[in-house]
Amino acid sequence: MARSQGINKELSDVMNEMWKLDVNRMRPGIDYKINLQGKAGFVSEGSNHARDSARAPLFSYVNEDKLKSMDTYDHFIKLLDNYETSTGVAEQVTNEELQENNLFLEAILKTEVMKCAHRYLVSKGRAQSDQAQFKSQLYDMWFRLYHRDRNGGEDSCGFEHVFVGETKYGKEIMGLHNWVQFYLQEKHKHVDYKGYKARDNKDTPDEDDHVLNLQFSWNGLVKPVGSCFIGVSPEFELALFTIVFLLSDERVTNVTVKVDEYLMVIVVYRHGRSIGTSYPKMISSNNRDL
Repeated sequence: MARSQGINKELSDVMNEMWKLDVNRMRPGIDYKINLQGKAGFVSEGSNHARDSARAPLFSYVNEDKLKSMDTYDHFIKLLDNYETSTGVAEQVTNEELQENNLFLEAILKTEVMKCAHRYLVSKGRAQSDQAQFKSQLYDMWFRLYHRDRNGGEDSCGFEHVFVGETKYGKEIMGLHNWVQFYLQEKHKHVDYKGYKARDNKDTPDEDDHVLNLQFSWNGLVKPVGSCFIGVSPEFELALFTIVFLLSDERVTNVTVKVDEYLMVIVVYRHGRSIGTSYPKMISSNNRDL
């Protein structure tokens, strides 16, 4: 897959089809509300001092009853509790947790979003049409434990890094690119939103944007620039990152896509046969004059 600055039309088409099928996407202003507040300042890598440009939390409201009434979110939220956040601390995976991983994958495989992704990957020769084999492929990519820290045991997996977040040597936040986890951590006062990130005034985000670049601290550690989808379902994120990962053999893949009104780069790092990290980087949104 060529790394070009141009928009990848084929992938944009597939992802727009998935976007239309994402019936579990939460609606901004109705199912949840965000409060963007101020623009975050510059923080150098490794520094844990950030000016707080946002006194209030990012999420002012989330309909948790609706979240938990949807199968994929319900299973997803159970998984968030299952991980030690510090790399170098070997994960202890119980039978119950293995079962929860499988139940989550079974739930997302039933969705039209994941079925669309699966069909596309089969058409590209990157997945088997047999669902059990595809599920096993997803398990290896997202849940197989590996060493992220050379000194410790098997301390990480793709799902943990991207959706849960980890800390490295207690000094740096890694991952945490998911809005549900961000909301739950913010609610428990572990996350402090510092403001949105934007290149200039024309690039100021809107409260109904589904992709956001932001700055925050988590348990006292600052993430100078983070990025995540907002309001989209777990199956949409997992499907999108899975497609980009499986289409490329590169260690790092950057693909530019236009999904709905959002022009963004999807970034995926490989860790052997597993996801190292993956996230969207917002470039611009159609509803603003850029």
